[in-house]
Amino acid sequence: MAQLPLPQWHLGMLTCALLLLLPMSCPCHPTLISDQSDFVMERLSLPMFKFNWTSISCRVCQVLFTVLDVALLSDINEERVAHAVREACIRLHVADEHVCRNITELFRDDFIRALQESLLWPTEACAVLVGPSCGKFDIYAPWNITLPKDPKPPVTPPVPPKPGSPQSRVLFLTDIHWDKEYVTGSAADCKEPLCCRNDSNSPPWRRQQAGYWGTYSKCDLPLWTVENLLENVAGSGPWDWAYWTGDIPAHNVWSQTRKQQLSELTVITRLIQKYLGPNVTVYPAIGNHESTPVNSFPPPFVHGNRSSTWLYDTMADEWSQWLPEQALKTLRYGGFYTVEIQPGLRLVSLNMNFCARENFWLMVNSTDPANQLQWLVHILQSSEDKGEKVHIIGHIPPSLCLSSWSWNYYDIINRYESTITGQFFGHTHFDEFQMFYDTETLSRPLGVAFIAPSVTTYINLNPGYRVYYVDGNYGGSSRLVVDHETYILNLTEANQQWGKPQENPKWTLLYRATEAYGLASLFPSELEALVRGFLADDHLFQGFWYFRHKGHVSEPCKETCKTAIVCLLRSSRYDLLHQCHLSNGAKVRQTLC
Repeated sequence: MAQLPLPQWHLGMLTCALLLLLPMSCPCHPTLISDQSDFVMERLSLPMFKFNWTSISCRVCQVLFTVLDVALLSDINEERVAHAVREACIRLHVADEHVCRNITELFRDDFIRALQESLLWPTEACAVLVGPSCGKFDIYAPWNITLPKDPKPPVTPPVPPKPGSPQSRVLFLTDIHWDKEYVTGSAADCKEPLCCRNDSNSPPWRRQQAGYWGTYSKCDLPLWTVENLLENVAGSGPWDWAYWTGDIPAHNVWSQTRKQQLSELTVITRLIQKYLGPNVTVYPAIGNHESTPVNSFPPPFVHGNRSSTWLYDTMADEWSQWLPEQALKTLRYGGFYTVEIQPGLRLVSLNMNFCARENFWLMVNSTDPANQLQWLVHILQSSEDKGEKVHIIGHIPPSLCLSSWSWNYYDIINRYESTITGQFFGHTHFDEFQMFYDTETLSRPLGVAFIAPSVTTYINLNPGYRVYYVDGNYGGSSRLVVDHETYILNLTEANQQWGKPQENPKWTLLYRATEAYGLASLFPSELEALVRGFLADDHLFQGFWYFRHKGHVSEPCKETCKTAIVCLLRSSRYDLLHQCHLSNGAKVRQTLC
């Protein structure tokens, strides 16, 4: 039977319902997100959507979503829904036709299934799209994890280690984003979401060509640049251990397959093993790009082919050289694990996709997916009882999480501030950090989430990596970060030496934090003083802005931008970003990279 076309207004409804979740061609920028409704409305008001929900009445919106709910009750209608979304994407010029067709086909089964199983009622959907006057949006209603009844131990302010005390030198890699279709000399200014590839096209009169080692544009990296980084890192040891917080594949999210994702995971894992050698243990965390469709991480209650078993099992197999069996067990279950690094120091690797607003599976149930935060509390209480210190690694910084998840995480950091001595994230592609404060006054600094720069150039950045210096392995060590260094590959120099790219370019030190900022350490109190210094000393702040972009700044940051960035540094919890937005009127946004 021929497919019957859905009404034209239904096409727009379905398209936006799907595409508000997709990070098509949105660049990564600093963010101040007011709330979920504002976030969704802003996504739908972007020029790429050409669709204005304010022209839709509340009643019409609810009728449309009721029709959608009824349509999805039958599997027979899934193909019609997918066809409608694909055609609307094309007609509304959301993206090129081949991108629309590929992304719809890739997302259709998982997204529609999640929508069928979700608790999203028409009134809730319209509260998001039209506004709070049209209903109550409570699918992400507040929830709380349970903290132990044991009282919080008295807090003793950390003391910087004595000169000459042992330090641990920790390599940190994040956001590699290897593009196996990168082609030197291809168009770097194409109209597709990702350039520097064979199929990248642009008008010949303004063509910018992809450089050999990478490009300042919306391009990812060729494998030879990733391998060159690892060669240089191997020669810059020794390393006590390494953290690696994910995002291996490129940003061609409309054309990825499970086979491709697993192949790239395997290639990069084995390159890291090859160059760092058997004596350096690497502790990985999962990025949002590891899955396909991108951001699709169903909680463990989803079984069968739609589960993440295909991904977690391969990770466990590839990472078994680094992780013990008990860690591999929870990795296979939910993509997270804990392991003892050294006596007295424990690592927790979190699957931050279970807090991500773009993970559409959380429409089904967003309350502590996989029971991960409650598990974290159990690990931390056990470590507190044993006198262990704990480092936490993850991909997405907690301030970019759904509000309840972010609140609970903030409370956990507060409760175990004497146990958690390091938090390490990536994802934004920038070199930055975010402060944690006591929950009573929001004035006493008690923790720092370090956000390291990306390996990839996406977008308009030099490739880079981070080295952390941690208070070392001795009795009474704080295990806090005392310093860090950022290394970059300067593409301007690497791509041009007498008209040709350098044969073996060097990754050079961009800056060492304590020297650049005049700090004694990177303890929370020192970084809080640094943030205050940014407000008083613009020269100091502009130095941070330069380092934040890995030495390649395309736009200055003055006045409102500066206020927003300082606010960002103080806002490691979702609602604090919201408060910054209200207080400063700054609208600096961030999409998931």
